[in-house]
This record gives sequence, structure tokens and C-alpha cells, in this order.
Amino acid sequence: MKPRLQTSLGQQLVLTPQLRQALHLLQLSALELDAELAAAVESNPLLDWAEPEPLSSHESVDTAGEADGSEQAATEDLPPWTRGEEPWQQRLGPATDEDPGEAAERVVETDSLHDHLLWQLHLTHLSARDRRIGLALIDAIDDDGYLRDPLETIAESLRPELVAGADEVLAVLRQLQRFDPAGVAARDLGECLALQLAPLPEDTAGKALALRIASGPLQRLPKAGVDGLAAELHCDSDQVQLALQLLRTLDPRPGAQIGALPADTYITPDCVIWRQQGVWRVALAASHAPRLTIHRGYEGMIAGATAADAGYLRGRLQEARWLLKNLQARGETLLKVVRCLIRQQAGFLEFGDQALRPLTLREVAAEIGLHESTVSRAVARKYVRTPRGTMPLRAFFASGIDTEGGGEASSTAIQSMIRRLIDAENPRKPLSDARLAETLKATGVPVARRTVAKYREAMNIPSSHDRLRVG
Repeated sequence: MKPRLQTSLGQQLVLTPQLRQALHLLQLSALELDAELAAAVESNPLLDWAEPEPLSSHESVDTAGEADGSEQAATEDLPPWTRGEEPWQQRLGPATDEDPGEAAERVVETDSLHDHLLWQLHLTHLSARDRRIGLALIDAIDDDGYLRDPLETIAESLRPELVAGADEVLAVLRQLQRFDPAGVAARDLGECLALQLAPLPEDTAGKALALRIASGPLQRLPKAGVDGLAAELHCDSDQVQLALQLLRTLDPRPGAQIGALPADTYITPDCVIWRQQGVWRVALAASHAPRLTIHRGYEGMIAGATAADAGYLRGRLQEARWLLKNLQARGETLLKVVRCLIRQQAGFLEFGDQALRPLTLREVAAEIGLHESTVSRAVARKYVRTPRGTMPLRAFFASGIDTEGGGEASSTAIQSMIRRLIDAENPRKPLSDARLAETLKATGVPVARRTVAKYREAMNIPSSHDRLRVG
């Protein structure tokens, strides 16, 4: 029994940093991933850049997803995240051949933390009342991701339009605390760390004790030390060390990771979507496909090295292997999410905003069997090149409004309708918000006048009075 227990503990010690690294890599943008990999190669002698090889699989794959032998052999040795992905099979419209080509560089439109949280709130199934409370909470969250104001203050800020107690505000806060990035909307450091610990597997080494330490004793660590905490918690010092090691892997400022890129940063898309012979296809962008390899020279030195050197090299080799595995998992997860988006939003790719159907993170997560927070990480700050231009993956999501026909219209589609109506209006008799609402209702989309006004303002379109042109 004892050897088995020791083996299990060893696996847990390796699992925790691997899981943390996998989640960390998934939420990185393409530029951030480049910097992360460059730092890894610099610090780990067992990692090296692989020689770039031209990819020709875009032209070699037919509509059935089959490749001829020579082209397939040319890509078999490449890492899975650089070989691209077989096309998702759905025929749309007339057959056209569109080469994805080289992804053109675009300027990053960085979102602030508030933008990122508002987007997630917009896709959450909350009542109008709870959403109003959520807006007030997000407004009070600082750039580090913390809610510094008391719940009573938030409740007071909602009056007189909405009367809510602190318990009701707390219930909505719990919903926000499930948003990405993990740990956001915490009221103090301990709660921030606890929120990041919660999604980890229950058998993660040190998790249970780390939760206890985060709830209060953590603040006493500088004075009490490890031995003092161990005595207070009635456990061994080694157990406290293990829990503290886990806590050190967490981010005490989760909000700072959002919107950190300068506004003039150039990017290339993470994925490419194109249509070939009537079939929509998706692949990881070749220019941002991480292509690392194990440095075979250093790996070969392990057998003849001294015990100390061999131990060091084996440790770096294990780290390199985990990184390669997590990079592969990142690419596979990203492709899985994008394939789902193509299935759900084929009309959007074909016809534009007016065909964007309502879609939430929860729906995508349920379809592909991932946690909602994982989908959020995979989508955050990721861009895709399509025949309609380069756009963020979040553009494929939208909340919905019930239509008279029994279906739903997305808020983005309704905005597109409003814009088309305004573009076609008589400038001498511009359409009022009430008239726009009546016109939309006549087409089967019942939208209140105040909703039309909100959408119009979101698109920076002036009111009918300001659009009036005389003469």
C-alpha cells in the first residue's frame, strides 16, 4: 500500500503545474504565446525551434477530407497543431475556390477588462433585473479584477431605479465570479485565490489545504511562517509547503491580464476559415503555429552525464514534453471551438451580420463537451481570418431576442437590420426609434423602442433629430 500511495502523490505533484500551464496557454493571444514560447526556449536547453516547412495541405485536401499519398506523407511528421484540420463537411451555396493565403496583419482592438466582462454578461442567461445588477458590479470592478466596494454600496447605487438588497447583489456577484479570467470579481486576495482553486480537480495535491490557507491564514504567513501556519492548521510543515507551492501558481491580479497589449499592436489571426468547392474549412494559421521540438543533442547527453547534471536535464526534458503536449492540446481545443462556431454560424459566414444567430458560451461548451470557462479562455483575444475579413472569435457569439415566428434573432442581426433601415431612409424624414421598432415588428422581430435606441447608440448612430437634413 505504501509504494502505491507514494506513486499517487508523485503524479499529483506533476499534474498540478501541467494543468495550470494548459489553462495558461489556452487563454494567451497569438502574440503572448510567441513571447511565452521564446522565453521557454531561452530558459530550457531541452527546447529548440523546429525548422519551418512549407504547408501545402490546403490545396491537397478535397471535399471529402482525403489527401493524396505524397501530400499526406509530407505533413505526417509535422506536429498536429501545424498540419491544419480536416474540413467540416457542409455545403453552402455555389462551389467556389478560395485560397486562405497568408494572413494579413491587423491592428489589435484591445478590450478592457470591463469590455471583456460585459461581453460575458451579455451572453449569460440572466433576468433583466439581475443583468442591471451585474452592470453595476462590473462598473465597480477595478483594473486588477477586484470588487473593492461593499455590496451595500452597490445596492445603493442602483436606487431609485432598482431596489435590491445586499443578498440579491451577492447572488449576481457569484455569477460574475464564474467569468473569465478566473478569480475576477473577488473582494479580497483570499477569495481571488479560492476562485482560481475551485475549478481544479479535487485530487489536485494541496488543494484542500490551499483553500483553508486562502480563507484567512494566508495573511498571517509573513509573521507566523510555515511552521506557525502548520501549528495553527494542525498539519505538517510539508503539507503547508505543498499548499503554498500551489497558491504561488495562481494570479493575484487576474484582471491585469486583459487588455494588456498596446492599442497599436499588430497581430496575425490564430485560425483561418475559407471555403473550397462549397465546403467551409478551418486550420490553425501557419504563421502562428508553434513549432517547437526537443533538442536531441542535450537529450542524448543525459545518459553520460553525472547524477546531478542528469537529474537537471531530466527535469527540463519533462518540462519540455509537457509544454509540447499542452501546445498540442491548445491547438486541438481551439480548432474544436472554431469547428463548432462554423457549424452554428455558417449563415454568418455566408451572408454577414444579418444572419448571425443567437449563440452563447454555454451552448458551445455543451456541444463540444468542455467547461464554459474553457470555451471563454479559448475565445478570448483570438482572431480568425475569414472571407469577410479578420475578426475576433467573440464576433460569432450573440444574445437572442424571441421573434414572432417562434425563433430567435441575435442582437447583432437586429443591429444590422437597424443600420440598413437607417442607410435607406429619406434624410429629410429620418426614421425615429419608434418607427424603426414598428418596422422591425412588421418583419417579425418585436423590439421595444428603448431597445432600438440602445442598439442605435451602441453603433454610434445619431438620433433621428440629429440625422435630419434640410434642403
